[in-house]
Amino acid sequence: MSSPSTLRPSYTLFSLFALVAISLVVALVPMEHPAAAPDSLNGADVAWMLTATALVLIMTPGLSFFYGGMVRPKNIISTMLQSFVAMGVITVLFYLVGFSLAYGDSWHGLIGNPFTFMALRNVGTAPNPAFAATIPFVLFFAFQLKFAVITPALITGSFAERVRFKGYLAFMVLFSLFIYCPLAHWTWHPEGFLRQWGVLDFAGGTVVHISAGIAALAGAMVLGRRSTHVRQSSFSTPNVPYVMLGTGLLWFGWFGFNAGSSLGANDIAALSFVNTTLASGAALIAWMLIETLWGGKPTALGACIGAVVGLVAITPAAGYVQSGHSIFIGVVSSLISYAAVHWKNSRTTLDDTLDVFPCHGLGGIVGMLLTGVFADKVGLIHGSATTFGYHVLALAIVVAFTFVGSWILLKITAAIFGLRVKPADEELGLDLSQHEESTYHVDEEYERTYRKASAQHEPEPERELISR
Repeated sequence: MSSPSTLRPSYTLFSLFALVAISLVVALVPMEHPAAAPDSLNGADVAWMLTATALVLIMTPGLSFFYGGMVRPKNIISTMLQSFVAMGVITVLFYLVGFSLAYGDSWHGLIGNPFTFMALRNVGTAPNPAFAATIPFVLFFAFQLKFAVITPALITGSFAERVRFKGYLAFMVLFSLFIYCPLAHWTWHPEGFLRQWGVLDFAGGTVVHISAGIAALAGAMVLGRRSTHVRQSSFSTPNVPYVMLGTGLLWFGWFGFNAGSSLGANDIAALSFVNTTLASGAALIAWMLIETLWGGKPTALGACIGAVVGLVAITPAAGYVQSGHSIFIGVVSSLISYAAVHWKNSRTTLDDTLDVFPCHGLGGIVGMLLTGVFADKVGLIHGSATTFGYHVLALAIVVAFTFVGSWILLKITAAIFGLRVKPADEELGLDLSQHEESTYHVDEEYERTYRKASAQHEPEPERELISR
């Protein structure tokens, strides 16, 4: 049987042929796109949702800087590209079938009919009252698309510095179809079974962050440890300004992520907007304080991670809780994630490169559970245990479904496409070995030796990277 490396040109040719064929079909086959009737749209809602959609899009480049600043110099480009490429692959996938799987006619509350909105069939400028009654349905699609884009990009931080690019692309497609779309349907479709239970997820704590965090845990386990992690090589963050820039873009875009999930220019948008920044600010302070108590000095990197953890945790609750609750959610999530990162690094051998599970996974879990505690009128604090109980049950279902499903998809991807790079490729760095690009010069003699070692599967030589 041919090895994955010998099959790669065939996969690339097939993918290009499929893309050309699909583009011809969608260009030539007539599709119904209902037009909006006069006075059927709310201008303020449309303007806000266009803005919110753009804000959510900027989060993915922001994530690329956030992650890119935390990896070794030889892997910066590859890590950033893994986020950027989702804006292409997932956009086309969600247009073709993903949106329909998530929001098409429901099959027993589990999945949408893939033909309902395939290639935006029946999606036009007319609003769809089942989802958003005052904006064009095509704008609702555009907004939800940005959530689908960033979710697989979040996962990449767990297996950064060792994943084969084409294997990652294959996994990203499979994850979106078989994990993300069902979760979106369960949680956000009016007939989804979690929504029918009364499970609250205002902007993606369950659908985006818990799913990404749990898939990241599975990914780190399946791909195994980096050689540098096994050797316990020390590493100083190469580009803290990148991390800070990424955090700023994420925080800025998160206002669209959360406040946009009100689907209109209204009081809930204002409430979630304020809750978003309060939780993030409180989490930032909490992380810096515990970091100072534990390690002696506050760091810019810690402040950035704390801010993002707070943004993650408030996401499911943003439109359902009050300002004091958001402060508490930010502080608690920050302390729990910090403890989890410390425990993972000191007590386990898990190589979750950028701590996606402790920060995004646990941050989302904390936010989901505290939503069940503090949600207006229906939370545990208001004397009702029903919503909180369903949140606990939903959490167990989502974690089990995502972990088992992601594990299977990762194994399938590894068997067919190859998922982990060769040791020599990992040592050279993914920028050069996967993309033939680099922000650093590599000694030519070393590169020739590397090529030979890679071809013969020999141990790779040591070398020094020289910054341009």
